[in-house]
Amino acid sequence: MKLSEIISICEASQVTPHIDLDQDISGGFCGDLMSDVLASIQPDSLLITGLNNPQVVRTALIADVRLLIIARGKRPAPETIKLAIAENLPVLSSKLGLYELAGRLMAAGLPSLEKPLAFNKKDRFTD
Repeated sequence: MKLSEIISICEASQVTPHIDLDQDISGGFCGDLMSDVLASIQPDSLLITGLNNPQVVRTALIADVRLLIIARGKRPAPETIKLAIAENLPVLSSKLGLYELAGRLMAAGLPSLEKPLAFNKKDRFTD
């Protein structure tokens, strides 16, 4: 899906300048725990999160994220924006929540790129 389509679907605004609106995004993932992001996201995804600190940009870079969408109308701190610009990571902001953003993107055909995690029997919930 083109980044320009994602902006429209998510009612998002650009936080970082000079975004390639023709960039293709393969799928998505959403979460606020950066350990989950590192364990579960596949490369070339977009990441939807409510976090807006520099750590989310660093995590996105490690995980080979192509686009960061900050939910709930939050705006990143200046140091977060500066880091994203320096690393050429496009960042958007949307007033919508994680659930709404993920639902809209899934309905528009953008697949989940969340890797299934392997659990031991002791890690599973029981009735």
